[in-house]
Amino acid sequence: MPLTFDLHSHTTVSDGMLSPVELVAYAAKQGVDVLALTDHDDTGGLAVAAEEAKRWGLHFINGVEISVTWKKRTIHIVGLKINPEYPALKAGLAALRAGRHTRAEGMAAGLDKVGITGSLEGAYQYVNDGIIGRIHFARFLVENGVSKDNKSVFKKYLVKGKPGYFEHQWASLEEAIGWIVDSGGVAVLAHPGRYDLGRTNMLLLLEEFRALGGTAIEVVTGSHTGAHYVEFAKYAQMFSLKSSVGTDYHGKGVSFMEMGRLPALPSNCVPIWQDWPEALLTSTNLTKINTTETAAELI
Repeated sequence: MPLTFDLHSHTTVSDGMLSPVELVAYAAKQGVDVLALTDHDDTGGLAVAAEEAKRWGLHFINGVEISVTWKKRTIHIVGLKINPEYPALKAGLAALRAGRHTRAEGMAAGLDKVGITGSLEGAYQYVNDGIIGRIHFARFLVENGVSKDNKSVFKKYLVKGKPGYFEHQWASLEEAIGWIVDSGGVAVLAHPGRYDLGRTNMLLLLEEFRALGGTAIEVVTGSHTGAHYVEFAKYAQMFSLKSSVGTDYHGKGVSFMEMGRLPALPSNCVPIWQDWPEALLTSTNLTKINTTETAAELI
């Protein structure tokens, strides 16, 4: 049987609901064979997740999702097979994490102006030991009855033009791709269907991404529709880029798609894992723990 890849996921180190250990156990339970952990601007969960993956017979990929400012828009670049100890990558991610607190203060100030007080402290209640992000503000607002769910709270309060949006300068595209590639990794444009760039800007972004050393596009990902699969498969062909897949899993109730449920890449795609050692294996010759009760205990 072919392997099941999930190359985009999050834990409590950034804005996910599960710890690194819990995420690996859940991925194994869901039938994932090759998992990448790609927390936002942080690699703190990789070591413990990699150790847990060995216990489950699951192939683990070191990853990260880097926040980038491109033409005054925020986009995300996933790095796969990175070296988390590479000095320039470590320093760059540390700077981004420091900037997240500044952004959070700006978001809280905007919400204060429309009468929603206490959001900074409220959001930090959900952070645990990780970094603060918009999802933590969303959880606070939902829990306090401001909006009914995460989707509506983002739309009404946390996107550009809304009270809780705060303009912030992240890494440049060149910096993010450079950190990834120089560390030995490959750079992937994350969930491009979410950026609402229009065709002209998307073409410009992909041209610059490729020129700077980008390798692949996420074609099949949790927030994409069937139409997106077709559209970005064509873009991948147009720019001679490989194609990646990932649920962008954050946890039950806050994710677009369940782990282990991604459809296959369109037939005209070249998978990012085509030349990886993992691609030579099949799910039938992996040594896995088959006790789903054990997985349930960890989650």
